[in-house]
Amino acid sequence: VQLQASGGGLVQAGGSLRLSCAASGRTFSSLVMGWFRQAPGKEREHVSGISFSGSTTSYSDSVKGRFTISRDNAKNTVYLQMNSLKSEDTAVYYCAAANPSWAWNSRRVDEYDYWGQGTQVTVSS
Repeated sequence: VQLQASGGGLVQAGGSLRLSCAASGRTFSSLVMGWFRQAPGKEREHVSGISFSGSTTSYSDSVKGRFTISRDNAKNTVYLQMNSLKSEDTAVYYCAAANPSWAWNSRRVDEYDYWGQGTQVTVSS
């Protein structure tokens, strides 16, 4: 499975960005998808996950109510809409894919099987 994330950039606090992640190499609808992020000097942390069909989602407490994950199985793409961005959202954002159906609700890095290259999000205050 190959994952290509895009959409990162520099934005002012309070602004919005939409990240995209295109997948190839497997039937997309058979993959749980997730977003993680890693700030300098910190461990990679879970941001959001979405089930095969998109009917169930999970969010970390730090982004709940501001970020929305979605997927388009016809386009083999998962999205992360990020609103009301804060300086503490600054990080490299990674999309990831997992085989187990329950992984949409997992916050563990080691329960995701495939990783994209990351896209930088910088929020200026």
